[in-house]
Amino acid sequence: MGFEEGDRGMERSERQAPNHVAIILDGNGRWAKKRFLPRKAGHAAGARTVEQICEDAYHMGINYLTVYAFSTENWKRPQDEVDALMKLLRQYLKDCIKRSTKNNMCVKVIGDTTLLAEDMRESIRELEEATKDNTGLHFQVALNYGSRDEMLRGIRALCRDVGAGKYRETEITEELFASYLDTKGIPDPDLMIRTSGEKRLSNFMLWQLAYSEFYFTDVLWPDFDKKELQKAIDYYNARDRRFGGV
Repeated sequence: MGFEEGDRGMERSERQAPNHVAIILDGNGRWAKKRFLPRKAGHAAGARTVEQICEDAYHMGINYLTVYAFSTENWKRPQDEVDALMKLLRQYLKDCIKRSTKNNMCVKVIGDTTLLAEDMRESIRELEEATKDNTGLHFQVALNYGSRDEMLRGIRALCRDVGAGKYRETEITEELFASYLDTKGIPDPDLMIRTSGEKRLSNFMLWQLAYSEFYFTDVLWPDFDKKELQKAIDYYNARDRRFGGV
């Protein structure tokens, strides 16, 4: 499926849409359980939903989309489920190169990739290199990501640079610290969506979501579609974003 401007005669929506949407993909396991299917079937269905939402988001005027695919805490799940997720992610990363080139999509993986298998790290490098100059949707995949871990890694790197004399302590600002995070160069999310009825951040983009609007829905991730995304955008547009002002 492609979504370059003008594809199939479709123009990007002129409706007001958030520049950056971040989504916590939740409910794959419950979706599978309701259908008496193994949990891996839910994750596979969730991956298909990600592909469709990328297309929908772009056509609706969203420029940046970040999805929480695998957290640092997900390693605690049963080994067979982790193995199934890694297999699914391996295939997704390989398929994504061709799909992203066709769709003009720029893909970046955020998170600590050092704990991933070498073949996955190589796929990530190839994907990011192949799509870095694409000008369509900017798609970030949070993989082995945890916000506390991200901030700790950033603090350690900044401390090393301060120790090496690159910066003075008095030169440390929010903007400088943000440049040490995985999301360097990516605008903070305007809207965060979490599916499946849970109402917590689960260690996701704690720094970046400081002034984001939060939208929670009971819809399980594999059932999330364009209509549900539009509901979230309508909610966002009804909000009065004051960023701490009056």
